Formats: sequence, C-alpha cells, structure tokens
Amino acid sequence: MPRLILFVPFALFLVLVGYFAVGLTRDPSELPSALIDQPVPQFELPPVQENGQGLATADLKGGVQLVNVFASWCAPCRIEHPLLMRLAKEEGVTIHGIAYKDKPQDSQRFLAQLGNPYQRIGADLDGRIGIEWGVYGVPETYIVDAEGRIRYRHVGPLMPFDLDEKILPLIRELQK
Repeated sequence: MPRLILFVPFALFLVLVGYFAVGLTRDPSELPSALIDQPVPQFELPPVQENGQGLATADLKGGVQLVNVFASWCAPCRIEHPLLMRLAKEEGVTIHGIAYKDKPQDSQRFLAQLGNPYQRIGADLDGRIGIEWGVYGVPETYIVDAEGRIRYRHVGPLMPFDLDEKILPLIRELQK
C-alpha cells in the first residue's frame, strides 16, 4: 500500500497534462452557447437612427440572417466592419445589428464613417438584451435560421477565413 501512494503524484500529473492538452487544441473563438439550436430570445429594441428600424424577435424569421453585436467604442468592430460590408453587398447576406451599450449618436457616427451593412439596428442601451443573447463582449455574430433559431455563434471579430470556412458555408447550407 505505501508503494501505491508513490504513484498518486504521477497519476495527477498525467491527468493535468491530458486536461491542458485538450484545452490547447480548442478554438478560443468557439465558446459553447446554450442558445445554439434554440429560438432567439424575446426582445424588442428601438432604432439607433431616427428614421431607421429597430430590431425585434419577429424580425428574425423567414430567412437565414446574421445578427452582429457591435459598438462604436469597440476597436475589433472596426476591424471586422469591411467584412460585414462585403457580406451585405457582395454576398447578399441579410445582416441586422445590435448596438451594444452604445449611445445612438455614437453608433450613427460609426456607421456614417464606415458604411452601414445592417438592414435593422436595435439600440441595446443598457446591455440587457446582450445578456439575453449570452454576449460576453463585442463583437459577436450569430447566424439565425429561417425559423428564428440561433445556429452558430462567433465570438470576436470576423476574419476573412471565418467567412470563407464557417459563415458562408453554413449560410448556404441553411438556405437549402
């Protein structure tokens, strides 16, 4: 029995090595979400722009759509913005925005400078709707299917390879 106790530290070491080895192989932008394959949360947000349209749960049915959570104060949002413009203009993807904890005038200035890829933008002034969606931070992007279910969540700024390898193939698959 005393000799068996000598192997306990070695066994614990192997368990820790296995745990960290699995963790290092995972993509940090793919955080699990309890909302995958679930209906989008019930919400209704006012518009960011005076003559614009807000965003509500009912707007997210009838076709495959992207919902992008952004803010004017978010530097990574500026990095991914040209890709959202490309998706909307060249690929014809419907994109809606949730302006997260941002003043409407700041969101308007952001969109005036960089362009507006969004069909509808809801102002989530206090971040409550972001919490309902499970937002950790901005930017985050969700793919919503025609039935209004969240099918994919991307954490962090979109990069070209994200569009080519994940976003566009999944959108095309869901559109079939």
